[in-house]
Amino acid sequence: MRRGGLKIRILIGIAIVAFAFIKKCNNKTLNPYTDRVQNINMTSDQEIAIGLQSAPQMTQQHGGLYPDQKLQSYIDMVGNKLVNSSMAKQTPYNYEFHLLADPNTINAFALPGGQIFITYALLSKLENESQVAGVLGHEIGHVLGRHSAERIAEHEFWKTISTGASVGVDMGGLVNGIGQNILLGNGRDDELESDKLGVLFMINAGYNPEEMIGVMEVLKAAAGPNRTPEFQSTHPDPDNRMEKIREAIQQYSKQ
Repeated sequence: MRRGGLKIRILIGIAIVAFAFIKKCNNKTLNPYTDRVQNINMTSDQEIAIGLQSAPQMTQQHGGLYPDQKLQSYIDMVGNKLVNSSMAKQTPYNYEFHLLADPNTINAFALPGGQIFITYALLSKLENESQVAGVLGHEIGHVLGRHSAERIAEHEFWKTISTGASVGVDMGGLVNGIGQNILLGNGRDDELESDKLGVLFMINAGYNPEEMIGVMEVLKAAAGPNRTPEFQSTHPDPDNRMEKIREAIQQYSKQ
């Protein structure tokens, strides 16, 4: 009886795993803006909704919006210039740019669907408008690349695999570890893809793409000498990013 119960558990586990793989295959989507096939299980409208729902909480975590409307208008101007002069304008997303009041956290990030944030701490470190464009262009790249949606789908896939493994042979912990490593790997690729797109957006908008390297210098200096090694981080090392950015500048400058 116990052996029969184990067989049933294994069969159920195999069925759950098979379902996860079939669902993933059916979710394969070609991103027309990056020409990359992705595992996506949501529509652009759902991405927009997630971004809008998450934006207030993210804003609150960083001390609210920066109170200077002139600086906010400046961020809007640079961001909209990047969008309107690039393929980002062709996407269904509603790009909105937010200057956060946080004076300590040097960061910028994008939520799915077009909600883009930059902290005052980072803005205050940037030396010119082209560097601001580099930061915002990079974040636009995350939205256009559908990186958050891809990461959500990947997370759900590995969660289902973990459930199936746990039911079948109690290997959920191991599979969870594999999933996390894959998510970290995708994060590095996402950053490099967004850097490349950011360079393209800068060139299209008339900004100096070399200033994207200046942004990396700012991030490198902010991290300090004891920054986390690349293999332990979801972000590539700034030095590695600089090399890829130079390659992108050469590629797009020839076109």
